[in-house]
Amino acid sequence: MSLKVMISGGGTGGHIFPAIAIANTIKERLPDTEFLFVGAKGKMEMEKVPAAGYKIIGLNITGIQRKLTISNLMFPFKLLLSLVKARTVIKDFKPDVVVGVGGFASGPVLRMATWMGIPTLIQEQNSFAGITNRWVASSVSKVCVAYDGMEKFFPKARIEKTGNPVRKNVVEIEGKREEAFKNYGFDSTKPVLLTVGGSLGARSINLALKDGIDELLGAGIQVIWQTGNLFAEESKQILVTRKDKPLVITDFIYDMDMAYAAADIVISRAGAIAVSELCIIGKPAVLVPYPFAAEDHQTKNAEALVQTQAAIMVADKNASKDLVPEILSLVTDVSKRSLLSENIKKHALPSAASDIAQHIINLAQ
Repeated sequence: MSLKVMISGGGTGGHIFPAIAIANTIKERLPDTEFLFVGAKGKMEMEKVPAAGYKIIGLNITGIQRKLTISNLMFPFKLLLSLVKARTVIKDFKPDVVVGVGGFASGPVLRMATWMGIPTLIQEQNSFAGITNRWVASSVSKVCVAYDGMEKFFPKARIEKTGNPVRKNVVEIEGKREEAFKNYGFDSTKPVLLTVGGSLGARSINLALKDGIDELLGAGIQVIWQTGNLFAEESKQILVTRKDKPLVITDFIYDMDMAYAAADIVISRAGAIAVSELCIIGKPAVLVPYPFAAEDHQTKNAEALVQTQAAIMVADKNASKDLVPEILSLVTDVSKRSLLSENIKKHALPSAASDIAQHIINLAQ
């Protein structure tokens, strides 16, 4: 069977990588499927999607700023032009189904596709739906979500709880713990703390660890610290005087499966994909949500786990005083770590990419 699938959206890795994962899964099942991605000009999808082997077209669209700007005044005109461009792209490609993953570009494309009578599907990653997905919520054919309670944003009859697609190579950690300890040169009898903050880094987390690193090491904790590139130079100075300590500092972790396999506790932001990975690997997590995410959705993602005793949350503004004490407490509380691990696994939806792909194929047929 040969299908034509259009996938729109982007802006962040949290939108782009799930979209690519979905496309890859459909392609595995139906190799003759033709794909066309539609993104926003100047955004990271214009680079990441072609790197994954897919064609992409860019729309001249931006989001609405929180304050009055020239960009906001131009938004209605850009939206109108994007709708016109979206109609042209859809007419030329003739997709069997259109998928939106959130981000600026998905709004005009999904809106136009519904007006043209083409089956549509939204993949909403977060527990608080993005403004673009809310805009088209009432008119799409199917909505795939990762959290309960999403009927407050979308028609209940169209919701399917599938979870978020994650990179398979990242979450496949079974049987890798011994190898991971060897790779890091760690003692397998002592606890390991993994700290991740994204490619740029999480400054509040980095500063809290900078102030508390000696206390953590002194408590017998081995640390894998991913700083992000904005903190890379500062972190080099931290490492200089602690070269003999069980401390690994890097701006980026390429073998994420090894880091997850070694970890006993994970500190992380609460982006949708990071949370989905943590649920699958089942490690005790301390989440420090990025407070400036759209609609503060990271806090809501974290709260969804905290409410079921599946994670601990530390507010970004309190990280400097609360994060290290929280870690030290958790290291000594084996029963709480076990509880967090068991509860976070209950949120795992490891077949997300496969389930979403099937919904898309069904709509296309």
